[in-house]
Formats: sequence, C-alpha cells, structure tokens
Amino acid sequence: MQERRVEPRMLCADLVDVEWKDKGGKTRRTVANLEDISLSGACLQVDGPIPLLTTVQISYPSGELTGRVKYCIYREIGYFLGVEFDQGSRWSQQSYTPQHLLDPRRLVTKPSNRTPRSSELSPNTTIN
Repeated sequence: MQERRVEPRMLCADLVDVEWKDKGGKTRRTVANLEDISLSGACLQVDGPIPLLTTVQISYPSGELTGRVKYCIYREIGYFLGVEFDQGSRWSQQSYTPQHLLDPRRLVTKPSNRTPRSSELSPNTTIN
C-alpha cells in the first residue's frame, strides 16, 4: 500500500472507544488499540471489520476525533482500520497524548563525522 500521508505518523499504543452506525442505523461500539496517529488520520486495531467509508467517532478521555474508514485489513491478530479525520477534526499532541507515543524520526541516527575505531573496521579498510 502506497504511503499518502504528508505529515509524520506517530507510533503509539493506547485504548480508545470507537462508535459508528451499521447499515441498519444501529449504533455500534468497540474498544480499539490506537496503533499510530497523525494530524489527519489514525490506524486502529479492532476485533471485527468496519465497512469502508463508515464514519467513526474515536473517543479519548478529554475529547473525540471523527473520520471515515479508508481501509480495513485483516491480519493475524485482528482488523486494522485506516481512518482519515474529517476536515474539522485534527489531532494535536496538546489535546491528546496517547500512551507510549513515539516519533519514529527520533530513532534515525544522524551520520557521524567521527573516525571509526580500529575494532569497527574490516582488515582491508583504509582511512584517508
């Protein structure tokens, strides 16, 4: 699947409540694991499928985000939903900080200008 996000995705693990209406108009609710989040969307892990383009409300202790299901994929441990937030519903870390929030860009190490130690070199390496 091609990455279409413009803003960075933050990895996280937190439980959120999800609510939507089924085809018959009945309100459905489930608890989901929030896998990742960005300004304009999130990935949720749920126990059962939710149809594409279904409007969902994702509730957290101090508010909620609203969006539409863009994908629903089954993997060994459950269904993964990609939710694109509505225009008026944007995530910010100031309004909601999920547990175990991690910016993967912080894991990337910057190249170093240091000279490698001899123990880090192979026998045929020369240093200029």
